[in-house]
Amino acid sequence: MVTDEDPSKMFRWPGISGVEYDYYIYDIESNFKYSPGNYIFAKEVGPGTWLPLYIGQTGDLSERFEDHHKIDCVLINGATHLHVHLSSTSEEIRREEEKDLIDRWRPFCQG
Repeated sequence: MVTDEDPSKMFRWPGISGVEYDYYIYDIESNFKYSPGNYIFAKEVGPGTWLPLYIGQTGDLSERFEDHHKIDCVLINGATHLHVHLSSTSEEIRREEEKDLIDRWRPFCQG
């Protein structure tokens, strides 16, 4: 995983519940080591302003995102970055976070 977890490269995504989740911002072509986590394909629409195009969770961030089932949608719609939140090994916890964010943001490529 990219290890320069600089706080200036972090974005706090609020869910519909009011809970805020800290995500580190990476180039869309970044590679990751094995780790469970949540992720967001996002488009920078202004300095420090992000539009989520797809929100997901995985038990293994090292799986190649280039083979993601929504990669065509996120790239065609201008995804510039991947936001990552290292998370619990519990799929239930990751899915709760994913749903909380999806319900708040309703990303274009989600459907």
